[in-house]
Amino acid sequence: MQRILIVDDSITHSRFIEDTLGDMGYILEFAADGEDALSKCSSCNYDLIIMDIVMPRKNGFQLCRELRSHFSYKNTPIIVVSSKKLDSERFWGFKQGADEYLTKPCNPLELLEAVTRLLSDRQLYGAHCN
Repeated sequence: MQRILIVDDSITHSRFIEDTLGDMGYILEFAADGEDALSKCSSCNYDLIIMDIVMPRKNGFQLCRELRSHFSYKNTPIIVVSSKKLDSERFWGFKQGADEYLTKPCNPLELLEAVTRLLSDRQLYGAHCN
């Protein structure tokens, strides 16, 4: 089973993602902010990470940058789902290492398609290449 970490300080949005992906057979785990996510990532290997940008203690841009600097998460797919909608913010998200950038409120089908595509690509090109 593929393991997904959802990083968001909004319980409502975390539940939305859980409702969207819950029946797909993924193991879903949750972190409330970037610091919590880094702690979880140090003790578990995730197949995909979905994160918000605006969070306390460590924001999503910082988290994305840190994950990309660690060998074990260098190639792990990252999906940003954020209320930040400007083209410059989207550009910056990709520059920090995001593989996909969706804006809130996001369409559940869009999220599901992105998760499925990125996990399929990961399996096709080497699930454990990181």
